[in-house]
Amino acid sequence: MLNLLDSQRDAQVGGGWSATLRRSVRLFNDFRVEQTDPARFYTALAADSVGQLAHYTDGETLDGTVLLDVGGGPGYFRDAFMSAGATYLALDADAGEMQGAGIVAEGSMLGDGMRLPVRTGSVDACYSSNVLEHVPSPMAMADEMLRVTKPGGVVFLSYTLWWGPWGGHETSPWHLLGGRFARRRYARKHGHEPKNKFGESMYAATASAGLRWARAQRRAGNAEILAAVPRYHPAWAAWLMRVPVVREVLSWNLLLVMRKT
Repeated sequence: MLNLLDSQRDAQVGGGWSATLRRSVRLFNDFRVEQTDPARFYTALAADSVGQLAHYTDGETLDGTVLLDVGGGPGYFRDAFMSAGATYLALDADAGEMQGAGIVAEGSMLGDGMRLPVRTGSVDACYSSNVLEHVPSPMAMADEMLRVTKPGGVVFLSYTLWWGPWGGHETSPWHLLGGRFARRRYARKHGHEPKNKFGESMYAATASAGLRWARAQRRAGNAEILAAVPRYHPAWAAWLMRVPVVREVLSWNLLLVMRKT
């Protein structure tokens, strides 16, 4: 069995990243303004992601790493990863999202995360943050991310859990009574559909499904599991992923880190 506690406790890099309570509180405070000040939140999350991903790469650095960001969006992550020395490529299914920061950068692609237009074994790291819950076949996207990664490379896959407090995104917490109910309620209250429409652009992603996929890849000899932890929680909360049902509600977000074999 994967030792989740050890994998997260050791997640520290020379640049100072560590899964501390202070970090969790800081990210939560930034998350509170995600709707009103997205630049603040996503810039902070991108900076955190650089340190978190760097721990799992050779030499604990991203310098020279060819990285594909699946669901790269408006470019906040691009700036952070490029500043860390990575060669950054991004794919998004929504042209509007790609222009969210006012520019579509070189290396950006419009495409489907479930059918990546990228050669097999061509990137050192394949990264995705909070995208998997927006695709109808999430494990197909996970398979694609593993496919395009080089042997020895790293897949960093993080997504919001449906049964957590933010599982319905802007329709939360009413999603806990059903995604379609929450969508209808939002439309009645605001006079328009939510951005994230259950059944169209948002789906009920679970930790159990992701963990089953990761374990299946390990059994098949396709990848090694480096981490399976609550992404935003401090190290001492890693035990949550060991407890069925509890992990779906309290983990908020599952982070899977896999090394392709």
